[in-house]
Amino acid sequence: MNTVVLLVCTGLGLGALYFLVASGLSLIFGLMDVLNFAHGALLSVGAYAAWWASAEAGVGFWPAVLFGTATGTAASVLLELAVIRPLYSRPRDQILATVGVGLALPALIMGIWGADARPFQPPAALAGTVSLLGAVVPVNRFVLMGAALVVLVLLRLFLSRTRYGLIVRAGVEDRAMVTALGVDVRRAFTLVFAIGGAAAALGGALAGLYFGSVNPGQGTGLLIFAFVVVVMGGMGSVTGAAVASAAVGLVQQFANYYTAAGLGDLSVVVLLAVLLLVRPRGLTGRLA
Repeated sequence: MNTVVLLVCTGLGLGALYFLVASGLSLIFGLMDVLNFAHGALLSVGAYAAWWASAEAGVGFWPAVLFGTATGTAASVLLELAVIRPLYSRPRDQILATVGVGLALPALIMGIWGADARPFQPPAALAGTVSLLGAVVPVNRFVLMGAALVVLVLLRLFLSRTRYGLIVRAGVEDRAMVTALGVDVRRAFTLVFAIGGAAAALGGALAGLYFGSVNPGQGTGLLIFAFVVVVMGGMGSVTGAAVASAAVGLVQQFANYYTAAGLGDLSVVVLLAVLLLVRPRGLTGRLA
């Protein structure tokens, strides 16, 4: 029983990290039909900004997380304005451009701080463990779950209760109609990119807490599973991404523990294949 509780908490913590990356990716694709392959690089930007603020500038952990999130948000807005916006009518060029940025940013980070992982020291309150049903669970798992839950609630409130949220939902259904009504969809695009970048950068800052270190390729590895989550949850569905993230994290952890190491990734691929055979549009297939 202790092992099961630990695996569930660890799987949900990892799933929460996947959700932070996948939620923005799902929104960006749902509204803009942009496959942002640079999304993982934004996670790396947030991770290294938080690490730098904590280790080099000497600020506290939570201010460092806020700094990392703000830096990733700014990088995301710059990406949309300078790279994506001129290519809205050229989807193939968008893919090539975001792939290029996704390779360039980690290379830039590597050139500045090197390829070796940098240790990420959490505060004492988050470095310990708690006892849950007899299992000893690291506190950082609950921090990640709490952050993902807050992001999920805020995204749902944004989509259902705000003007720009309604524009996003309408744009998913019929972008041409929204434009014809005189709404400046470009602002919504930039806002969605900012939100997606903020969630990814927050995930990057908290990934250092989960893994104990940051490295230039961290975002690329997490991006692969984020794409899996987006497809499983349904393109453009934040709720679907949350459910799929939890499922992927749990399957990975249980498969890695009860089978050979490394089979967790294969299990996720099998789960994706089975789901697409049963529900080709994913769990929900709608923006909600």
